[in-house]
Amino acid sequence: MAYKINADTCISCGACASECPVEAISEGADSYVIDSDKCIDCGACANTCPVDAPAQN
Repeated sequence: MAYKINADTCISCGACASECPVEAISEGADSYVIDSDKCIDCGACANTCPVDAPAQN
């Protein structure tokens, strides 16, 4: 099950993107987004996010 970033919570700091081992996270129009096809469900993004925006979908 892939992670998804809550756009209402995301502060666009980029911390999650730099921690993703498969480069599944990119900057979107209003927040960062996770490509569910690339996400390996490792939780690195959730563990590094200062506002807990990434969550399991």
